Amino acid sequence: MGNVVFTDRELDVMTVLWEHGPSTVADVRVRLADDLAYTTVLTVLRTLEEKRHVGHTEEGRAFRYHA
Repeated sequence: MGNVVFTDRELDVMTVLWEHGPSTVADVRVRLADDLAYTTVLTVLRTLEEKRHVGHTEEGRAFRYHA
């Protein structure tokens, strides 16, 4: 398996998931150093999920993402 390369933004999000465990978009957003829009964080998480680095479970109306 080759090396995984993350963009800086993807790495920021992955670091939150690695350090804090399964998290909602809102959880990730408040733990990032940059003040990003909710939709921006959601887009990064969905991109990471498409790349199979992240998965999610449904929790009511929210998704809880995990590395």
